Amino acid sequence: ICLNSDQSFSKIKPGRPVNPQVQRAEVLSSLEMVDYLTMFDEETPYDLIKLLKPDVLVKGGDWEKEDIVGSDIVKETRSLPYVKGISTTKLIEKIKKL
Repeated sequence: ICLNSDQSFSKIKPGRPVNPQVQRAEVLSSLEMVDYLTMFDEETPYDLIKLLKPDVLVKGGDWEKEDIVGSDIVKETRSLPYVKGISTTKLIEKIKKL
């Protein structure tokens, strides 16, 4: 897994992330199917994907395949199903209304 660092995340979405990189990394690395996790500080993981050369690149279903950074490097690109109703932005908005 290539995980956006806090620095990377805040470049993309100011005021984020909600959960710090250490917590996000701990949750993801505890999953049985995760063999390796690294973080990147850049806005995209392109250079890291180029370096690691994974066979498969997996992104969330809210990404169009042609917009997936690094898809030109890997043999295969897959999408995970998008789960409607689960949104950090919506959660933040809900908390602000409390």
